[in-house]
Amino acid sequence: MINPGSSALLTDLYQLTMLQGYFDQGMEETAVFEFFVRRLPDNRNFMMAAGLEQALVYLENLHFTEEEIDWLNKCGRFSKPFVDYLGQLRFTGDVHAMPEGTIFFPDEPILRITAPLPQAQLVESRLINILHYQTLIASKATRSVLIAPQKLLVDFGLRRAHGSEAGLFAARASYLAGFSGSATTLAAPLFDIPVYGTMAHSFIQSHDNEVTAFEHFSHAQPDNVVLLIDTYDTEAAAEKIVILAPRLKEQGISIKAVRLDSGDLASHANKVRRILDNGNLRDVGIFVSGNLDEYILQDLMASHAPIDGFGIGTKMDTSADAPYLDCAYKIQEYAGRPRRKRSEGKATWPGRKQVFRRYDENGYICEDILTTEDAPCEGKPLIDLVMHRGKPVTSPTLSESRSHAAKELASLPADFRRLESCMTYSVIVSPALEDLVDEADKSTI
Repeated sequence: MINPGSSALLTDLYQLTMLQGYFDQGMEETAVFEFFVRRLPDNRNFMMAAGLEQALVYLENLHFTEEEIDWLNKCGRFSKPFVDYLGQLRFTGDVHAMPEGTIFFPDEPILRITAPLPQAQLVESRLINILHYQTLIASKATRSVLIAPQKLLVDFGLRRAHGSEAGLFAARASYLAGFSGSATTLAAPLFDIPVYGTMAHSFIQSHDNEVTAFEHFSHAQPDNVVLLIDTYDTEAAAEKIVILAPRLKEQGISIKAVRLDSGDLASHANKVRRILDNGNLRDVGIFVSGNLDEYILQDLMASHAPIDGFGIGTKMDTSADAPYLDCAYKIQEYAGRPRRKRSEGKATWPGRKQVFRRYDENGYICEDILTTEDAPCEGKPLIDLVMHRGKPVTSPTLSESRSHAAKELASLPADFRRLESCMTYSVIVSPALEDLVDEADKSTI
C-alpha cells in the first residue's frame, strides 16, 4: 500500500509531465530554485521561517517505491524509459536555507535548492506544502507569544486542524514560535514537545454531581489535577473546589489549576480568583480556553484578568485571520545562466541570493539587504548551507531552533511586535542584483 505521508507521488501531476519533457530532451543541468513569500498578509508585520527539518527529511528520503513505479507504468501517461529513470531517482542536490525560527520579509528566500533540473522541479509541490503551513502557523503563534509573554500557552487545535499532519505540524510550529506545549499527545514522542491535558465537559456530565467527578479525576491524575469548572455554574463549582481541596490534600493530592472554557473569561477569572484566594487556594492557577486567538489574548491581558495560561486552538491551527501565504518556489538559474519570471505582478529576482541583516545600536533589526550570493555586503548573512549532495550537514534540535526563534523575536522593534500593521520593513535590493536582472532579461525572450 502506498504511504501517503512519504510518497513521491504526493505532488502535482504537472511536475511529472514536465519531468517527462526534461527527460526526453536530456535537460539535467544544474538548476536553482528558491522558496519565498511575495507579500505579507495585511495583518502581519513579519513572518517566521519554519518546516525546514521536515523538508530535509523529505528530500533525503525521496524515492519512488515499486508500487508507485507500477502505477506510473500502468497509468498510460509516461514512457517506459522515463518511468525506469524515476525508479532510480534520488535527491543529490544542495540546500541553503534560513534557520528555523528566523524572522523574514517579502522576496527573501528562506530556502534554495541547487540540483539537477528534474530533481529540483519534482520537489516543488511538497516543499511548498511543508514550508508554507509551518511558516504560516509559526508566524501566527508568535503573535500570542508577543502579547502574552511569560504565560502558559498551549496548542489546543488538533481537532479542528485540516488533517492529522496539519495538527502535528501546528503543534511543532507553535512550540518553535514559543508556545509552552501542545494537547496533541503524539507531539511528545515525535518532537519531544511537552504535552498538557485536562478534562472535557463529558467527564463532568457522565457523573451525577461535579464533586464526585472532580474527586475521580483527581485520583486518576494525582500529579496533574486541572479541573474544568464551567459545565454548570462556574462560581458555584469554584466554591466546591474550596471545600474539596482540603480533603484531597489529606490524601496527598494538590489541585494544580482550574479551567474556564466559556462565557466572559475575564469576569469569571476575577470572581474565581477571589473565591480561591478566600478559600486559601492562592497557589491554584486559572487556565482558560474557548475560541481564543491573539486578539482576545490582547484584550484579556489589557484587562489584567488573573489568568495564568491559555489554550489556543482553532483560530491558530487554521490561521483564521490569514489562512494562506502568497508564496512561491521559482527557478532562478539554469545551466549557469540567471532566469527570472517577468509576469505582471509576479516578477522574480534572478540568481542565487543571500540576505544580509543589519541591527541598530540597541540590537534591534533595522534593514535587510537582498543581494546575490557572492556579493560582499555588511551585515549578518541569514542563509546557510544545510544539505550537501543530498545529505544534511546540520541538524539543530527543535529546542535549539526554539531558542533561536526567541532571540529573533527579541530583536524586533516595538512597532513590529504589535498586532496592528505598522510601517514596511526596509528590504534593500543591491546594485549587484539589479545588474543580474538586466543580464537575465537580455538572455531570455
